[in-house]
Amino acid sequence: MVERTVADGFRLSDEFFARVEPLLPKFKRSKKGGRPRLEWRPVLDGIFFVLRTGCQWKAMPPEFGSGSGVHNYFQLLVKRGLFTKLWKVALEEYDELQGIDWKWQSMDGAMSKAPLGGEKNREKPHGSWQARYETLAAGGGSWRALVSRRQRCQHA
Repeated sequence: MVERTVADGFRLSDEFFARVEPLLPKFKRSKKGGRPRLEWRPVLDGIFFVLRTGCQWKAMPPEFGSGSGVHNYFQLLVKRGLFTKLWKVALEEYDELQGIDWKWQSMDGAMSKAPLGGEKNREKPHGSWQARYETLAAGGGSWRALVSRRQRCQHA
């Protein structure tokens, strides 16, 4: 048994897991043997831990399983549309409980001027000079590197 190091606040509630469990894929045991599948409860705890904290998969606590293993299960669930189903169920349930004003909806976002963006129609300095040196030399490198290499190779 792996020692628990993560606070219970980061774990899924029993009620939530009971509602998600029927949506999870069922796997049969392979007749060829091999490594057994991970249990869904710690895998889902690990997936939601990473989604909530933003940590890397390999940096999540080992009590959820290996980072690469949990990430593989996450990719499988994304492919099967589990998170889209959960989102739809949550929206419908929230609509029943609180009500959603479907006439007015917007995406989360922000509009602001780009930093150091400059004005919209300003003149671009050295535009033609820069474009001249963007072509590639025959060997795949830039002409600028080729020219500087020639200058270095010239002997006095």
